Amino acid sequence: MSLSIQNLQMQLTRELSRVVIGAEHTIRALSIVLIARGHVLVQGVPGLGKTLLAKTLARVLGGEFKRIQATPDLMPSDIIGVHVFDESQRNFVFRPGPLFADVVLVDEINRTGPKTQSALLEAMEERQASVEGTVFALPADFLVLATQNPREFEGTYPLPESQLDRFMLRIDIDYPPRAAEAAILDRYGGRLSAQHAATAQTTVIDRAVFESARAEAEQIHVSEALTGYVLDLARASREHPRLSLGLSTRGALALIKAARIAAGLRGADFVAPDDVKEVAQWVMAHRLVLAPEAALEGATDIEIVRALLASTAVPR
Repeated sequence: MSLSIQNLQMQLTRELSRVVIGAEHTIRALSIVLIARGHVLVQGVPGLGKTLLAKTLARVLGGEFKRIQATPDLMPSDIIGVHVFDESQRNFVFRPGPLFADVVLVDEINRTGPKTQSALLEAMEERQASVEGTVFALPADFLVLATQNPREFEGTYPLPESQLDRFMLRIDIDYPPRAAEAAILDRYGGRLSAQHAATAQTTVIDRAVFESARAEAEQIHVSEALTGYVLDLARASREHPRLSLGLSTRGALALIKAARIAAGLRGADFVAPDDVKEVAQWVMAHRLVLAPEAALEGATDIEIVRALLASTAVPR
């Protein structure tokens, strides 16, 4: 039984739900990311509470939150930091940028140029930042939560494959169901100030809960047949006629990690094919690149993932 993993999701759901309404699906994905120490790309139109979710998550984790608004003129030094001359010390000292926080929200990441986007690569992969030959460590549980609007293309710079591959999961947020939206309007619609959400009482989750959940996830068994299933999915994506780029080895690793935690969330001590299927869309969709003709025909990465799951043989 995976009690620590389930306990973590229960606490995360309870605390985030004090502020964010109707986000159970998203919270489940965030539980996986936090246990796996990954990063997450949140895709959806503006006004769906992505910033509120990130701020509340930082409060629940007990960490420092920083927000980076991506713009075309944003430079790498704007997010990493710069050396400035300190008169009192008669020397240059490093002044860290907003990247040095526990939870970093990069809002509309595809609105900044490739040079600044690539500045996040080292931070996301190695949890460190290099400035003029000096390496600065980032927080141990450093989390990048980036957002992008899939429906606006003017003035944007699509993330390169190497950047997308650093995000463990992509969560697609749509408009909330009517009941959830009614609850949002009821809770916040009568207030002229938006500060209520910022001051709502939340409790910081003990760090020991995360460590216990991570230790528990490492004990969840992955059979040889299950590993073969993941490899079959990866191979099928690489050979799919409507894709020009399939799942990477890093993506296959992320799929197994996410499936192990999904198994723990249902209380199992082994990974089943259904666990892989549950997380496949989150892990695979943003790593697939459509062939030009498929894109012209209006195919989507999510449709391709569903087709791959339907056509790949499931082990007994």
